Amino acid sequence: MYKRILLKLSGESLGGGSFGLNSDILKSYARQIKSIVDNGVQVGIVIGGGNIFRGLKGLGDGVDRVTGDQMGMLATVINSLGLQSALTSVGCPARVMTSINMAPVGEIFAKNRAVEYLNSGTVVIIAGGTGNPFFTTDTASALRAVELEADVLLKGTRVDGVYTADPEKDPNAVKFDKISFDEVINRGLKVMDLTAFALCKENKMPILVFDMDNEGNLEKVTSGENIGTLVE
Repeated sequence: MYKRILLKLSGESLGGGSFGLNSDILKSYARQIKSIVDNGVQVGIVIGGGNIFRGLKGLGDGVDRVTGDQMGMLATVINSLGLQSALTSVGCPARVMTSINMAPVGEIFAKNRAVEYLNSGTVVIIAGGTGNPFFTTDTASALRAVELEADVLLKGTRVDGVYTADPEKDPNAVKFDKISFDEVINRGLKVMDLTAFALCKENKMPILVFDMDNEGNLEKVTSGENIGTLVE
């Protein structure tokens, strides 16, 4: 069983594949996260912002990359506040910390303070990406997982693991139960962006990719059941 995890959630998942926040999905995620907190797991979370704004897409609309990425950072704050509210509503303490100064929306991220919250059973949601343009929330999640000395980086997606090809496009794609960092690179598989992946590989941070939308999977993963794909 994992003691401390960093959970990476996509903005698209929170939006149910459309724009904005889906309240049913927020409630489902909150229930799942509370269940593992109740089991003694310490939880840090990084959420993407693609359901509101994705920086790279803004380039086609005349928004420069730096401004677009800053807009994307703000989108992650909105998602983080939404998840914090959902967690609070089910009786699970949660705090939003931000990579850039945004008081009173959330306090600035600092490792020692975040660890204090985790040790007290409070979920720490870290918003704003890395605080810098040109870095994705995948990279932010890898960075925070290493900083917080998490046991594993859990990547909750719509797919139940890593496959030889995109399972939504190739019906013959085969799922891996376990795969090494080097094999992912050699096969050209897309687990996370290269910067995030390199950071995890260099710091020996295992990545576990699983289907977060299947309620109950998060608890199964953290209790050690063989779900998803482990990259180590």
